[in-house]
Amino acid sequence: MKVKQVLTLAEILQGYKQKEFSPIEITEMYLDRIERVNKKINAFITVSSEHALNQAKTTTTEWMKGYQSLPLQGIPISYKDLINTNGIVTTSGSQINQQYVPHSDADVVRQLDHAGAINLGKNNLHEYAFGITSTNPFYGAVRNPWNVDYIPGGSSGGSAAAVAAHLGVASVGTDTGGSIRIPAAATGVVGMKLTKDRLSTKGIQGISWSLDHVGPMTLNMTDMAMMLEALTNKPYQKHCRSDIRGLRIGVPTNFFNEHIEPEVYDLYKKALKEYEQLGAILVDIDLLFAEEASNLVFVLAIAEGGYLHRDNLANKIDQFGEDVRALLVSHEQYTAMDYIHALNKQEQFKSQVDELFVNVDVIATPTLPVSPQRIGAEMVKTNGLEEDIFSCMTRYTRLFSLTGHPALSIPMGLTEAGLPAGLQLVGPYNHESVLVRAGYAFEVNTLVDFYKQRTINAENL
Repeated sequence: MKVKQVLTLAEILQGYKQKEFSPIEITEMYLDRIERVNKKINAFITVSSEHALNQAKTTTTEWMKGYQSLPLQGIPISYKDLINTNGIVTTSGSQINQQYVPHSDADVVRQLDHAGAINLGKNNLHEYAFGITSTNPFYGAVRNPWNVDYIPGGSSGGSAAAVAAHLGVASVGTDTGGSIRIPAAATGVVGMKLTKDRLSTKGIQGISWSLDHVGPMTLNMTDMAMMLEALTNKPYQKHCRSDIRGLRIGVPTNFFNEHIEPEVYDLYKKALKEYEQLGAILVDIDLLFAEEASNLVFVLAIAEGGYLHRDNLANKIDQFGEDVRALLVSHEQYTAMDYIHALNKQEQFKSQVDELFVNVDVIATPTLPVSPQRIGAEMVKTNGLEEDIFSCMTRYTRLFSLTGHPALSIPMGLTEAGLPAGLQLVGPYNHESVLVRAGYAFEVNTLVDFYKQRTINAENL
């Protein structure tokens, strides 16, 4: 039976229920597609074909017997390759861990396994997640499915590229300074980091225990809601409704509208107008602390990252890639006073963002100040500001990694060069539901043509 190459999570479950195809057929379709397409975008380090087919056989039997109680029963997904998977090599995108095979699953893998998900394999990433280009010196550069000469963002670049290219239904990534939202924006998919500590990071090679988040990447908001349900055991699909009249959207009057590409800013203003036409209320907000707060991410991430990698820095320093080695070694520049100051300020800035939600329901910003850059680019210039690519592409996402608020990136259109741009929506602590509502309403009213173009793009890979 020939299966359509581009399917959403909801469409696959519906197909199983109607016996249009089986989990074995769907899994084989994705594995075949990975074999053909992955060589073009390099989204996977490891493809767990045998493991996935064994899971698919078990799930097919369950469907045939009428056992249909799991939220992701027979849904093929992938994981960023720093998330431990029992019996499957987990490299963290590094040379040091290239033969590391965990003996247990990370908590998030166990949760999704219990929900019925099928593990297709492990996604390529920036080495140890310390970067946003996903240009990996050991496993090769991940390439953007919209244009393979461009980066997909990072550090969860392989996860985003796999979803955008339909090499799986969804993927799970991590986010320390923007590593889910940045690649979601760059590849035109939906990505969410949940509230800090809403999902366990146990079994994940992290960067910073003060900043690390986990979250899913999907094709659309309905699939996102279904992944959230599987991850949290809470209902989210009921929030997928298009009526957002009266929703108060905070629009920053500073920082998030500065040093931004004109095309990206125009798409952002167009997105805000769309929300206004849907009945949302735009409210100006000041984030005068945004620059100071976002810069503290570097202190915490590098200080804690240096500590987590202390043994490898002492004994295997020559086995790191050049850029990651330089970042990790730089932890020596920070004193204990710098670190404690950053922790204290983190709590202060969390409270200041909390206060904003007294007057607004959601904060809306561009996800990135620029469109995806060419592979190999190291510096970016926007409206007179020249900065390294890491600082530039994390500029709008770092603040909400620091404060731990849930944040979603959803597509908001294409530039003239045909590259995606993302809209970042931020909500109050533990209110991922308002992001589902705001994202879904925008999607169904604005992104129909964008999604059609993304499908055509994926089919042509």
